Amino acid sequence: MQLHLERSRTEMVLRKYSPRTIESYVSALTTYFRQKSGAADHLDVEHLRSYILEMVRRGAASQTVHVHLSAIQFFYREICGIRTPINVSYPKREGRLPVVLSHDEIERMIAVTPNEKHKLMIALAYGAGLRVSETKDLLMRDIDVDRACIHIKHGKGAKDRITLLPERLVCQLRSIVATGDPAQPVFASMRGGKLTTETLQKIVRHALKRAGIAKPATFHSLRHSFATHLLENKTDIRFVQELLGHANIKTTQRYTHVTQPALCAIRSPL
Repeated sequence: MQLHLERSRTEMVLRKYSPRTIESYVSALTTYFRQKSGAADHLDVEHLRSYILEMVRRGAASQTVHVHLSAIQFFYREICGIRTPINVSYPKREGRLPVVLSHDEIERMIAVTPNEKHKLMIALAYGAGLRVSETKDLLMRDIDVDRACIHIKHGKGAKDRITLLPERLVCQLRSIVATGDPAQPVFASMRGGKLTTETLQKIVRHALKRAGIAKPATFHSLRHSFATHLLENKTDIRFVQELLGHANIKTTQRYTHVTQPALCAIRSPL
C-alpha cells in the first residue's frame, strides 16, 4: 500500500497538483486501500461502486465522495495505466448557499480581536478575497502598495492573479513591507516562517466567538463575503470573477443567489 501511495504522491508532485489536493487524494486512497480485498492495483468496478454507495449511505458529503472517486480514478488511470471505463456516477453536489457575513459582523470580528497582526489578517483576507492558503503563503514582495494591489502567486489551480489591496490597509502594509524582508511571509509565526492553515482558521473561529456571531462561518466565509458585497455594490460579475480567480463564471454566479436586495426588500404578507 505504501508503495502505491508514494507513487501516487510523486506523480501528483510532478504534475504540480496543489499540496491540499495531494493530501486529500492520498488520504482518500489510504482509506480505500485499507478496506479493499485483493491487490490494490486490481480494478474491481463493482467493488468500487459498493464502496462509493456505502459512503453515500453513511451520509458523506458530496464533495467528500467526489474527492474519493477522483483519487481512485487517478490511481487506476494514471498510476496503473488501466483504461477500462470506470462507470461510477458522481453524486449530485448539494446546492448549499455560501455563508456570508455582513459588513458590520466583519467589523465586529476585527474590533474584538486583540492581536494587531490577527486584526490585519482578517481585514486583508476579507478586503482582498483571499483563500486561507493564499493568506498563509502571502509574501512581502507580493504586495504592491503603490498600485494598491496584491499579486497572488500559485493560487488554486497553480494560477496567478491580481486582486485588490484595500485602501484602508495601505498605510499599515506600507510600513510593514518597507521594513520587512521581501521573501518573508506577511503573517509570520513567532518562531519565523509561515503560520499554519489551522492557526489561521483558529484565529477566525476565535474572532467569530468573541463577536458573538452564531452563523456557521469559517475562514472561507470572508472570501464569500468579499464576493457578495462587491456584487451588492453593483460590481460587474466578470470583474469579480477575475478578482476571485475563478476559471468558470458559473462558480462566481452562485453568489448571485445570496445577493438579492430586491427579494430582501419584499415584505412578508404575515
